[in-house]
Amino acid sequence: MKATGSLSSLRLVCALAACLGAQALQAETAAHIVLQDSPLAGFQYHAGKALWPRMRVGDALTLVREPANRHDAKAVRVEWHGHKIGYVPRRENADVARLLDAGQTLDARIVRLAEVRDPWSRVRFEIVIPLNPSPGE
Repeated sequence: MKATGSLSSLRLVCALAACLGAQALQAETAAHIVLQDSPLAGFQYHAGKALWPRMRVGDALTLVREPANRHDAKAVRVEWHGHKIGYVPRRENADVARLLDAGQTLDARIVRLAEVRDPWSRVRFEIVIPLNPSPGE
């Protein structure tokens, strides 16, 4: 009988652990819609080379609209920890600019880093629309 009681206790502990684990996983999971996956434009002209050794896949990026940019009125600057590292490519920035101008929250993160000569192939990033923004957003 003692073995049966221990088995029941073990099942209860496992069920509780699974429930708590599922709650923790749910709290950490952020739902989002991937808007686009792009190469980083202009990486070679900004702080990217100096910051390269510290950048990691998964790092958050900040998107900043530059409507007064003299080269592109739809320009969206990409920053890593407050440092300008490039731009959303001109051919892919219209929707991003429109959404940012409308006040839409967009998140971005590095999805690929490659040690290659072509600066357009060094950094890929994705831009997502969060479905459950963090409190305060």
